[in-house]
Amino acid sequence: MAAKGAGMANKGPSYGMSRQVQEKIDSKYDPDLEQILVEWISRQCGSSVGKPEPGKMGFQAWLKDGCILSELINSLFPGDKPVKKIQSSPMAFKQMEQISQFLNAAEKYGVTKTDMFQTVDLWEGKDLAAVQRTLSALGSLAVTKEEGTYNGDPNWFFKKSQENKRDFSDEQMKAGKNVIGLQMGSNKGASQEGMSYGRPRQIL
Repeated sequence: MAAKGAGMANKGPSYGMSRQVQEKIDSKYDPDLEQILVEWISRQCGSSVGKPEPGKMGFQAWLKDGCILSELINSLFPGDKPVKKIQSSPMAFKQMEQISQFLNAAEKYGVTKTDMFQTVDLWEGKDLAAVQRTLSALGSLAVTKEEGTYNGDPNWFFKKSQENKRDFSDEQMKAGKNVIGLQMGSNKGASQEGMSYGRPRQIL
């Protein structure tokens, strides 16, 4: 976690290096994707979740306490819901706890670690593009799984490529090994004899 006193995104302007880094992160935030995510989340969770003010700060404020995210992930599980308790709280640690419950459930659902945002990315507004990435990955999985829990336009998210398992018989495997062996060609009789690279080194 960041040390105390590190410039937070919502604590006024940061200067020098951290400001450049923050601007670069902010530039990855996609307003078009924001609209799709907002539309999807409100369809998925129902009208009770409302809609945020347009823009990054509104998006962050909307999701910051973790409740909407928890409702979202619960809505994607056909059976038992992974987040047992969804409770809005004004206390920071409770909000962060709610976000991390969402993250654990999203991992259970199949979102890879590389697509996961960190709690501070959302709560402190450090990297809202990462939050978008996690939600997009979640949307893609929901569309791909076709469990009947996805509410939205299937074209909003890319379908993930499904693992394509092939079962080969032992005979096919043996035949394959022979082909590979022949493709490699022969190296019988090959040696480095007579090979020279450039001019010999002059020893003075």
